Amino acid sequence: MFEISWLHFAILALASFRLTHLLMYDHIASFIRAPFLSVTFKEDEEGKTIQNIKIKGTGLRYWIGTLFSCHWCLGVWSSLAVVALYSLLPGSFPLLVILAVAGAAAIIRTLL
Repeated sequence: MFEISWLHFAILALASFRLTHLLMYDHIASFIRAPFLSVTFKEDEEGKTIQNIKIKGTGLRYWIGTLFSCHWCLGVWSSLAVVALYSLLPGSFPLLVILAVAGAAAIIRTLL
């Protein structure tokens, strides 16, 4: 087992948070979700916008669609990818720091 400092753990946690959000919600990554999910929007009686997600396909395609429709599920796999990058490709650390800084900025924005 490898040892990890608290600073690196915090960077990995924030990078995982940001990667999950990027893959699941950000418009820039919608082309990644498109083969697996169909997303439509409707207004309810109170004028609130309701998002409807339909998972496409069967088998592996359906499984990946299910993954992209569950924040917690995608978070686990994003964390796996982040930790794998960190441990197997040390040169990926600057990318993880960039994701972590973006994640911290998102959290700060939410709090303000």
